[in-house]
Amino acid sequence: MSHHLYWLALVLYNYDKYPPISSSAVQKRWALSLLLVGLVGRQLGLKVGLQGVQTVTCSRWGPPSNQSLFQDGDVIFGGLFNLHYQTPAIDHDFIKLQHFKPCTGLEYAPLQYMYAMVFALEEINDNPTLLPGVKLGYHMFDCCGQSPWAPQAALSLAGGDSVSCNLSDDSVLPLNNHPVPLIIGGASSVTAETLSRILGPLSVPLLLQHLNKVNFTTPQGEEFYFQDGDIPAKYDLVNWQNTPEGTLQLVLVGHVVGFDIHLNESAIQWSTGSSQVPTSVCSENCRPGSRKSNRKGEPVCCFDCIPCAEGEISNKTGSLSCDQCPLEFWSNANRTTCVPRQLDFLSFNETLGITLTTAAVSGAVMTTAVFVVFLRFCQTPVVRANNSELSFLLLLSLKLCFLCSLVFIGRPSVWSCRFQQAAFGISFVLCVSCLQVKTIVVLAAFRSARPGAEALIKWFGPVQQRGSFCVFTSIQIIICALWLSHSPPVPKRDLGFHGSKVILECSMASLVGFSLVLGYIALLAFTCLILAFLARKLPDNFNEAKLITFSMLIFCAVWVAFVPAYVSSPGKYTVAVEVFAILASSYGLLFCIFAPKCFIILLRPEKNTKKHLMTR
Repeated sequence: MSHHLYWLALVLYNYDKYPPISSSAVQKRWALSLLLVGLVGRQLGLKVGLQGVQTVTCSRWGPPSNQSLFQDGDVIFGGLFNLHYQTPAIDHDFIKLQHFKPCTGLEYAPLQYMYAMVFALEEINDNPTLLPGVKLGYHMFDCCGQSPWAPQAALSLAGGDSVSCNLSDDSVLPLNNHPVPLIIGGASSVTAETLSRILGPLSVPLLLQHLNKVNFTTPQGEEFYFQDGDIPAKYDLVNWQNTPEGTLQLVLVGHVVGFDIHLNESAIQWSTGSSQVPTSVCSENCRPGSRKSNRKGEPVCCFDCIPCAEGEISNKTGSLSCDQCPLEFWSNANRTTCVPRQLDFLSFNETLGITLTTAAVSGAVMTTAVFVVFLRFCQTPVVRANNSELSFLLLLSLKLCFLCSLVFIGRPSVWSCRFQQAAFGISFVLCVSCLQVKTIVVLAAFRSARPGAEALIKWFGPVQQRGSFCVFTSIQIIICALWLSHSPPVPKRDLGFHGSKVILECSMASLVGFSLVLGYIALLAFTCLILAFLARKLPDNFNEAKLITFSMLIFCAVWVAFVPAYVSSPGKYTVAVEVFAILASSYGLLFCIFAPKCFIILLRPEKNTKKHLMTR
């Protein structure tokens, strides 16, 4: 009861808070206030006297609605239905009371709802066990889909459709003017919610307030309930299908419950007459391994199928895009799945590896053959000329150069990466050191032949030659030791763009160490070239300085060309370039220095005499 008194007080408070401006406004506001007071008081069973407002007449605005259906009873239920759907035009000038014209256009569904309500109430009245001694009646209004009509009709049902609100306890109301305790209706849950808020303070429920409490199971085993005044979505999915007689019929192919769709695709019959989904009239769906590409200016069903690029896949039909494979994987030939990328390195089994291996072994064999020839003819003038000990040491160094190239071929490992660069650097320093000492010996020998320079050759005898050789080689050994102890090369996988393969190579952790090794070799080679060039015109029938000059020109040309080729070569071909440079420079030294000597020893033995060699 306190709740309803609060609404009564709220009406009077609003009047005091917002006083009227004109006398007509005073009358209208007092009339509305008294109407609400009468309605609330009637619902509470209170007597509301009008002695304080004897000068004001409480009356209804507008004529009573005649678009209603009424049946008397002990308890009368109200009903609101949108029986018509074509609403009249309304002029909102806000100057005078609006006049609503009758609606037109009959709606059959609301008419069925009205009949259903009448039928339900009559069934209850005809059953003596449901409400014995109580007759149910109804009073239904047509709301016509107009937002003002529904509240007007609802308030008429709640307070009675009487002309005046000045009623006493003994007042006799017409049959169709009785207030109703409950109203059924509202075209939607939104309208019903609005009516519920208006009628709530008057203690007149709408059916919406009770629907959320309804929850039962039908005889068919289906659960039935309401959710915010609405029945959860439940639909049957039907399909027009041809019958053998040539007619069309609706066939149930699935249903929707809430947000769940249950569809029997095999039961669907398409316009083609089969259950197979028809293809597009423009383009067939793209197969796995390709993606769709819409054609500009054409319908969306027209598109081209673009094969996925390397390293991308699509494993579904009709893919809109291709997916990139992870770094460790690559796309297969069909671009449908990602496969692990293969390790790639310069191996002994491939053609390039076999070729380089054959060249290295052949060079080592040829060097060994020359060594045997020199050892066999070690007492001849050609072998003994210009320090035969250095010639044997040079052959041994060349053999090491040929063999060290084999370390670069095969799967890189921690020890192979360290050993290959050290073997390469030290082997070539051995060769170039021998050549440099030989060149110095030639210069010293011819300079000592001049008057007053006899002691020059004594200061660069065999001991000094061995010492110079050891000093030159020791510097390279120290460089390699420092490099490999601090930041040695390590095997590393190059995951860059190399197709389906991952390059396994020896990564230079420090380019400074590698540059020092190459730089020291280049320094010795350039110095040797200068000295040999100075000694090329010295008088002798067999001047070895000429051979050294030519061999060092080839050596320098190979390694100058090596640098840009090494930098620009991808993957395992960088290793192949370095091996090729090692073999090319080694063959150049072997042929330029020892081929002429072997030719004299084996094919021109008559020239292998001291007299011939000393002849100018």
